[in-house]
Amino acid sequence: MIPIEKVQDLIARHDNLERELSSGNIDPKLYAQKSKEYSNLGNIITIAKNYLKFEKEKKDLEQIIQDKDSDNEITKMAEKDLDDLKLRKQNYESKLKIFLLPKDADDDKNAIVEIRAGTGGLEASLFCSDLFKMYEKVCSKKKWKLEIISISKSEAGGFKEVIFSVSGNDIYSYLKYESGVHRVQRIPKTETQGRVHTSAATVAVLPEAEEVDIQIKETDLRIDVFRAGGPGGQSVNTTDSAVRITHIPTGVVVSQQDEKSQHKNKAKALKILRSRVYESEKRKKDKERSENRRSQIGTGDRSERIRTYNFPQGRITDHRINLTLHKLSDFLNGEIHEEMNDELRLQEQDLKLKNLN
Repeated sequence: MIPIEKVQDLIARHDNLERELSSGNIDPKLYAQKSKEYSNLGNIITIAKNYLKFEKEKKDLEQIIQDKDSDNEITKMAEKDLDDLKLRKQNYESKLKIFLLPKDADDDKNAIVEIRAGTGGLEASLFCSDLFKMYEKVCSKKKWKLEIISISKSEAGGFKEVIFSVSGNDIYSYLKYESGVHRVQRIPKTETQGRVHTSAATVAVLPEAEEVDIQIKETDLRIDVFRAGGPGGQSVNTTDSAVRITHIPTGVVVSQQDEKSQHKNKAKALKILRSRVYESEKRKKDKERSENRRSQIGTGDRSERIRTYNFPQGRITDHRINLTLHKLSDFLNGEIHEEMNDELRLQEQDLKLKNLN
């Protein structure tokens, strides 16, 4: 059970922010922050209000069921409505639990997602492309903005690597569960004997670091420029527009050549570099707080096998929570991606609660 007071506090906070933002008497420095908080609360407020109505609606239906003068047909309808109401309440409770979870410091950040083809050759590159399309659909469904930073295509029409940024509300809190090894089992189009092959792709989700999050000194960077090259050594352009940036203290290296402008390539490379260095520092702190890491559902370790996509059986299994859904095509279309994500969040919440005891 969720304490009623916590739900009432959410509604009161939403109402207060609405009055404050519409009054026009708000510090401009706080406007963006409070607008974002108001928008986030708006995603849960209807559920919170419906959750509070549950007891009254339940009593009304129980009165009809217990009333001996009620028509038999009306009683049956009330019983069905009560069952539906209880199911809705469970759904409301799950959503509210997720919303009330203690927030990671990076949860409200945007994210940079890197997908790389792993074992499996050309088939792995096709799977890399499939994962990218899935995230595109998830972002479209959630009205998030996806911007491609760089793509390296394979001969088979898939991707060796794709890096993109996602911006919107609470992006990292959702996408962080995607970090790790994604395994696919299916029959490749080139397979003549109908054998199932296993391939893999690695997904890394980084919180997008701002300059205020991590200070990178110019003196710590080595910047090399070179001529961008295409597949097979083909020249993309005739100027030294490609950029390679090395962060000397950590050894992190980022190359960028997708843009024709050296300035744009440098800006994109710095964006990725800042996030990778920030993530590296974050990992060090997480290791120091190993007890806290035990209360998290594998969020971040890109060497961990997290999920298997089995095409012959039409199923998807998340190994961290032992959850299997027999709706693979729906999952890849972004339709039920949130169902899996909700389960991951809920189980992480349970671990956090146990960790507190």
